[in-house]
Amino acid sequence: MADSNSGQPQFIASIGNQSFANAPLIQNADTDQIVVPDRKSWKNLFAYIGPGFLVSIAYIDPGNFETDLQAGAQYKYGLLWIILMSSCAALVIQSLAAKLGVVTGKHLAEHCRAEYPRGPNFILWVLAEIAIVACDIPEVIGTAFALNMLFNIPVWIGVLLTGLSTLILLALQQYGVRKLEFFITLLVLTIAGCFSAELGYAKPVASEVLDGLFVPQLKGNGATGLAISLLGAMVMPHNLFLHSALVLSRRIPRSVRGIKEACRFYMIESGFALMVAFLINVSVISVSGAVCNSSNLNPEDQASCEDLDLNKASFLLSNVLGNWSSKLFAIALLASGQSSTITGTYAGQYVMQGFLDLRLTPWIRNLLTRCLAIVPSLIVAVIGGSAGAGKLIIIASMILSFELPFALIPLLKFTSSETKMGTYVNPIAVSVVTWIIGSLIMGINIYYLVTSFIHLLLHSHWKLVAVVFLEIFGFSGVAIYLAAIAYLVFRPTKESTQLLALTTPESRQMVNDSSSTSVCRVPREDIVSMQLPQRSPTEDID
Repeated sequence: MADSNSGQPQFIASIGNQSFANAPLIQNADTDQIVVPDRKSWKNLFAYIGPGFLVSIAYIDPGNFETDLQAGAQYKYGLLWIILMSSCAALVIQSLAAKLGVVTGKHLAEHCRAEYPRGPNFILWVLAEIAIVACDIPEVIGTAFALNMLFNIPVWIGVLLTGLSTLILLALQQYGVRKLEFFITLLVLTIAGCFSAELGYAKPVASEVLDGLFVPQLKGNGATGLAISLLGAMVMPHNLFLHSALVLSRRIPRSVRGIKEACRFYMIESGFALMVAFLINVSVISVSGAVCNSSNLNPEDQASCEDLDLNKASFLLSNVLGNWSSKLFAIALLASGQSSTITGTYAGQYVMQGFLDLRLTPWIRNLLTRCLAIVPSLIVAVIGGSAGAGKLIIIASMILSFELPFALIPLLKFTSSETKMGTYVNPIAVSVVTWIIGSLIMGINIYYLVTSFIHLLLHSHWKLVAVVFLEIFGFSGVAIYLAAIAYLVFRPTKESTQLLALTTPESRQMVNDSSSTSVCRVPREDIVSMQLPQRSPTEDID
C-alpha cells in the first residue's frame, strides 16, 4: 500500500477474511450495476447522470406549481429572486446529501439508525413517513386536477385513478434504476417543454423578468408570507433521504481520486438538474404574472387571479391564451404528479429500510404509501370539491415545513462530523455557510408555522374557552418542537462511519490486523435494483 494520500486507497471493505482496498461500493458483478470506469476523464460524468433528476422532481411538484401560480398572480415577477436564492441553497444542501452517501456508503436514514437511541430514531422515522405522505397528497390532487382538465373526469374519481400509478411503479421496478432515471428525466423534460411553449403563448417582458430575478423586493401586503411559502417549499425532507441513497447505485472506484471525482460530478449533475427545475419554476411564475397582469382580463378572470390555484389556472389559461395553453398546462401537471409519485414512493422504501431495517414486499409498500395519501385527498375532494382539494395542498406544504429540521439537522451534523466523514468532513467555511443556510430555512419555516397559528387564533370565531385551550396546546407543542430541534443540534455525534478513511496510523493498523474481518460490508444491490434490500448472509450494514 502506498504511503502517499494520492495513491492510497481511501476506504476499505472486508468480506470473510479478505480485504478489498480497491473494491467498488457494490460488490456483486451480476447485479445490473452502473459502473464508473476507473480513469480520470470528464466522460465519467455521464455515468453519474440520473439521481439529480429524480431529486429535482420535488422542486417542480404540484405543490410548488400552486405556490408559483399564486406568486405570479399577486406580485407578477417580484418574487422570482426568492426562487433563485432557494435554488442555490437547495444545490448546496442536496450536494451534502450526495456527499454523505458517496463517502460513507450509507444513506441518511441508515446513519440516523446507527447514531440515535431507539426512541428518537423511531420518532424520526414516524416524522419522515408523515412527510412522505404529506408530499404525496399534492401529487395525488395535482394528478386528479390534470385528469379533470384533460378528460373532464371529476376530481374525486381522478383521486381514485391515481392509485393505478402503483401498477406503473411495479412495472418500472423490474427494469432497474437506469431505466427509471431515464423515464423521470423524460418527464422532467416534458414539463420543461410544456412551460417553454406556455412562455411563447404568454410572452412576458424579458427585462421585467430579469429585474424580478436579480433585484430583491417585497412589495404589497402578504408578499413576505408568500415569499416564505416559496422558500419553505423548495427543500423537501424526503429528498435528503432519497438523494443520499440514490448515489449508492453507482459502482465507483474506492480511491481518493474516485471519491473526490464522484462528489464533484454528483454536484455538477445535481446543479444541471436543479437548473432545469429552476427554469421551470421561473416559467410558471412568469406565465402566471403575464396572464394575471394583462390589461385585457375580464372580471371573471380577474377574480380567478385573486385566488389562483391549480384548477383555476387551467380555465384562466384557456380563456386568456387559448385551449392549447390549458392542455399544455394539464400535461405538465400530469407529468409532475406522476414523477413525484415515483420518487416519493422510493424515498419511503429507503426511509423504512434505513430507520427500522424493515423490509416489505415492494407492492405492499407502494400501496400503503398511496392509500395513506388517497384517503384524506378523497374525503376532501368529495366534501369540499376542487376548492377543498386545493386547500389540502397548502396544509400538506405546512406539514413539510414542520418536518424539514428533522432531516436537515442530521444531514448537516453528519457531514460536518469528522467521526462520520473522516478527511472528507466539510471544511469550516462550508460548515458555516451550510449551517447559516439551514438555520435560515428552518427559521423561516418555524416563523411561518407560528405566525399561521397565531393568525388562526386571532381570526377564529370560536368560544373563549376553545381559544385558550388551543393557545395552551399550541404553544406547548411549539416548546416541544423547539426542544426536539435543540436535541438534534447539540447532541454530539458518536457513531463512526463504516467506510474508514485510511489517513491515520490507527486506521492503517486496523486494515493490517487480520482479526479485523468485518470492517465494512456495503454491497448496495438494494439501491441498484430500487427494491428493498435483501440482506445476504455475509452482508452487515449495521
